[in-house]
Amino acid sequence: MDESRGAGELERLHPGRHARRDDAAGNDASWCAAARGRAAGHPPLIEFQGVGHTYRSLLGRTIRAVDDFSLTIGESEVFGLAGPNGAGKSTLISLLLGYLEPTDGTVRIAGMRPRAFVESHGMGYVSELVAIPPRWKLEETLTRYAILAGIPRRDRRDRIAQVTALLGLEEQRGKRVKQLSKGNLQRLGLAQALLRDEQVIILDEPTHGLDPVWTQRFRDVVEGLRRPGRAIFIASHNLDELQRLADRVAIIDRGKLQRIVEPRAGASVFAATPYLLTMATGAEHVAAVFPGAQPRGEGEFVTPSMNLAQLNAGIAALVQRGALIRSVGPSHSVLEQHFREAVRE
Repeated sequence: MDESRGAGELERLHPGRHARRDDAAGNDASWCAAARGRAAGHPPLIEFQGVGHTYRSLLGRTIRAVDDFSLTIGESEVFGLAGPNGAGKSTLISLLLGYLEPTDGTVRIAGMRPRAFVESHGMGYVSELVAIPPRWKLEETLTRYAILAGIPRRDRRDRIAQVTALLGLEEQRGKRVKQLSKGNLQRLGLAQALLRDEQVIILDEPTHGLDPVWTQRFRDVVEGLRRPGRAIFIASHNLDELQRLADRVAIIDRGKLQRIVEPRAGASVFAATPYLLTMATGAEHVAAVFPGAQPRGEGEFVTPSMNLAQLNAGIAALVQRGALIRSVGPSHSVLEQHFREAVRE
């Protein structure tokens, strides 16, 4: 599937899509204020207000999976959710889908309880593990899902053809589910979620099983799905993908919202972060110029945390000593740095 073809398929499948907007750069120190707010200019579509959920076993034991969770997600926003295993991500998704009711607080989608919203409007959803009867054929699978989604008979063939082309599944149409590779099965799960032009799309580990080529193409699919009035919610352990895709990312740990990060917001020049320094020559001078720098590979060093002024002064000192620097950049992405700070292990 070439890019022009993919763009055309998206336009037919989801008319009115628009290019990514450039948000105003934020301040890393302002994450607390952003945590209960929403992206500028986006009216709220999804709202969590003081949400808590407690699981109770038959033996009377209780587990507090989510505690006092509050945030709003705006229309036209791609929102990410990250956290370690057991942090409460699956519970939050179940609450959004209406599978669970909160023990405390409220969850609203367009002002409605999630179950009522799903019953009235539907919702696109891809689970972390796609489970489809193994004997079904791919085209038969999409036909069944199209019927369940209420797509009129006259439109089904075209919609199935569109999502099949969009996800590069044309050559797999006659195969049974059990014959599909893990990546093709994941793409089939994505295809069923995109059969209808849903206002809310929830993707749980959507790149699970995708090869590097389709992981990159998935980014194009998400960009093509952006449109006014739609919210896309992505839960993932892949911080690099969330860094690339999401306008904001909520970091959750032990059931609590730790912070919200705007991955592409401009970091302050005074913010301290470690840098990865790759030397062509002069590696022997790094320890003297950057005390505490740790070797990481052949000619590679991770510096202590420092701001841009300190980094540039050190680079100048290395150059004066005759060193040649191959590359320099942050050792962690903005999102990874926040994740490390918010989830201390």
